[in-house]
Amino acid sequence: MARRDLTGAVDFRYLEDYAGGDLAVVEEVLGLFREQADMWLKLLESNAPGQGWRDAVHTLKGSARGIGANALGQACEAAERAADATRPPSLERVRDGLNLVLADIAAYTHELALRSLKTPPG
Repeated sequence: MARRDLTGAVDFRYLEDYAGGDLAVVEEVLGLFREQADMWLKLLESNAPGQGWRDAVHTLKGSARGIGANALGQACEAAERAADATRPPSLERVRDGLNLVLADIAAYTHELALRSLKTPPG
């Protein structure tokens, strides 16, 4: 997987600019996002007990926007608005968006790893 595999789910230029061009910071932020995604995905499962999906969607909305995953942030916001007290909204769009973001992150970090192999340190 490399940059050519990006779907556009994440605006990496935004994230790079926000991090002041420090790719180590970008990689750290993306690593944290990936780690948290495991938890979010479990809470977004339709058979997950309780109201944990609400917390997952709300937290994911902010984290997605923070890395430049605007479509995912919008999907989370739509899910929050559609929610009522008796049943959760369809979370399929949120799950699909999160999976696209994770695929883009994998492609982007793979490209960074390839670049580091080709570029001598210094």
